[in-house]
Amino acid sequence: MKYEAVIGLEVHAQLLTNSKVFCGCSTKFGAEANTQVCPVCLGMPGTLPVLNKTAVEYAIKMALATHCRINNKSIFARKNYFYPDLPKGYQISQYNEPLTQKGYIDIEVNGAEKRIGITRIHMEEDAGKLLHGESYEDADFSFVDLNRAGVPLIEIVSEPDIRNSEEAVEYLKSLRDILVYLEICDGNMEEGSFRCDANVSIRPVGQKEFGTKAELKNMNSFRFVQKAIEYEINRQIEVIEDGGKVIQETRLFDSDKGVTVSMRSKEEAHDYRYFPEPDLLPLQVDEAWIEKIKASLPELPAEKRERFVKDYGIPSYDAGVLCASKELANYYEECIEKYEGQGARGKGQETAAAKNVSNWIMGELLRLLKEDNKEAKGCPVQPETLVKLIKMVDAGTINQKTAKEVFEEVYKTGKEPEAVVKEKGLVQISDEGALFKVLDAVIAANPKEAAEYKAGKEKLFTFFVGQTMKATKGQANPQVLNKLVKERLAK
Repeated sequence: MKYEAVIGLEVHAQLLTNSKVFCGCSTKFGAEANTQVCPVCLGMPGTLPVLNKTAVEYAIKMALATHCRINNKSIFARKNYFYPDLPKGYQISQYNEPLTQKGYIDIEVNGAEKRIGITRIHMEEDAGKLLHGESYEDADFSFVDLNRAGVPLIEIVSEPDIRNSEEAVEYLKSLRDILVYLEICDGNMEEGSFRCDANVSIRPVGQKEFGTKAELKNMNSFRFVQKAIEYEINRQIEVIEDGGKVIQETRLFDSDKGVTVSMRSKEEAHDYRYFPEPDLLPLQVDEAWIEKIKASLPELPAEKRERFVKDYGIPSYDAGVLCASKELANYYEECIEKYEGQGARGKGQETAAAKNVSNWIMGELLRLLKEDNKEAKGCPVQPETLVKLIKMVDAGTINQKTAKEVFEEVYKTGKEPEAVVKEKGLVQISDEGALFKVLDAVIAANPKEAAEYKAGKEKLFTFFVGQTMKATKGQANPQVLNKLVKERLAK
């Protein structure tokens, strides 16, 4: 029997506010444990929460960017459960009446576009963090850090529209790109500011009813999300084909072993005993406020990709790579402006400038950034420096091969391209007289190959080009050299 997976994702995104959602404590990451807390986020008796307006604005931004309906009235609720890192014994969240509902984003997987529905986006506070055996000689007990308790989150709940791990990862990447472009979340999975739980079930192909789902947790990278989902799909198929039944439960992903393991039975909504938060009034959002926030939205990733293809004429693949981060897209546009200004805009026709810059960024720049585990924001080569190097190639001062060597030196040392070329004596040789001397010496040293070429063995053309390049230490102008080789060997 053939099966298909049914996957829904619950994404928690930490909002980039300076203070927590219901108090004035700092949200800065990495502070000493339990130093960013107060009676409110510690859940002390008699304290009252006060809603952070900026957090609401950020949630509305995400709703608008994902085509969600924004409810004019929403209700905060108490979600009751007991865990060491939840000081109040309940979490303030939203349940029956969330802030936003019914949106979508479009993703592309293997060249096919697919729409993934968003059930809801609601606001809530984060819990603290348990630190297991991290001091006292790795003692066999846990410590509680409540700095994160009360940090503002939005939970983005997808419809069960995802059918495989590739779609899940692409959906997550698209969500993260939007959050980062909006500057409301840094999208850092390792630090926990962008977290994902996956609800996975399987069913026979053609069946409409859903199977029993398992919820997967503890996935802190896109690669782990993909591996966990793939493992869980195969596990459930094996359970059913062996005559068993899938149990509704919460499972953790063990990244070292690449498996999911049972954690606990899956809670239902009634287990949390939701009821309206008595210390917070209903959240009222009027149309004027929504329109004001809408007017402040930046250009989003999909819009930027479309504009890059239209304005610069670059392939959609290039646009996708360049727009993968806001900083990289800005870096590219700044390079274009410094290279040819508005003249680089091709109105749908690919221009040499636009494609040339794209090739350099996608090739040499991203290669070095990846090696150093850096983002475009921390790039040591400024756009004007890269443009200087490209223009040196255009002018024939250095060739493409030499330029790549110079770029790596510029990246590592911070020197200007002109200084590197001068120091290392890398100026390209375009003088025909000088190249003729080197070429004649190469031909004289290889009479057999010269005779074979003249007798019709044209493949030896590259041999003479390569030998001359070697003799000039790669500094010969390729175009001039090709012409000279043809002239000399034609005699």
